[in-house]
Amino acid sequence: MKTLAVIPARLASTRLPEKPLVMVGGKPLVVRVLEQVQRCGKVDRIIVATDSERIAEVVTKNGGEAVLTPEDLKSGGDRVAYVAASHPEAEIILNVQVDDPLVGPDMIDPLIDALSSDPEVRLALLAKRIEKEEEIASPNIVKMVFDRNGRALYFSRSPIPYPRNPGAIYYKHIGPYAWRRGFLLDFSGWEQTPLERTESLEMLRVLEEGYAIRCVETLRDTVEIDTPADVEALERILAQEGGE
Repeated sequence: MKTLAVIPARLASTRLPEKPLVMVGGKPLVVRVLEQVQRCGKVDRIIVATDSERIAEVVTKNGGEAVLTPEDLKSGGDRVAYVAASHPEAEIILNVQVDDPLVGPDMIDPLIDALSSDPEVRLALLAKRIEKEEEIASPNIVKMVFDRNGRALYFSRSPIPYPRNPGAIYYKHIGPYAWRRGFLLDFSGWEQTPLERTESLEMLRVLEEGYAIRCVETLRDTVEIDTPADVEALERILAQEGGE
């Protein structure tokens, strides 16, 4: 199966201006994410989808491929679908977030395997067990519950499940998505659904339309870059690990 990874990179950002171009450990954030995806042997092609010529120039100068997308696209998912529409040769489309510079083969390859091994899987994403108590109540952390076969039951910004009895285990959604190309293109044409609008979570659109989502557990956490404090935290991690 041919796999295309798309990194949506919009220049405007509310909490961290021009986020894809922010320097992290001496490299622009978008370049750092690109290099991480390039380590994934199961990815055949990588494209940065951006509304900015500046971002495109930085990507190409660092050996990557960039496509300029319309400025009026509403979300990163829309940019991914825009690129995917021009690549019918790709059966699997990865949406890799530009704010996730710690993504790597151990996160991406299992998602590709989930679609490659089961023709019924249309969409796969990562589930990470929550270890920090403060993340459970945070609306910025998307919690998720899934059945014994790894099929998503619900996603929420609220703590789920409700701990009526002790012993609750919590999971959060992190990192990339892996789509079958046809399903992604269908999804991009659907109207927003009530639960999606309420929680502002597009995965609820998939569930409300009656489709399954495969949840793949990962043991490694990541650092999403949304604020200057996040940049500092990542640079500390890179320094500790001796990373470039």
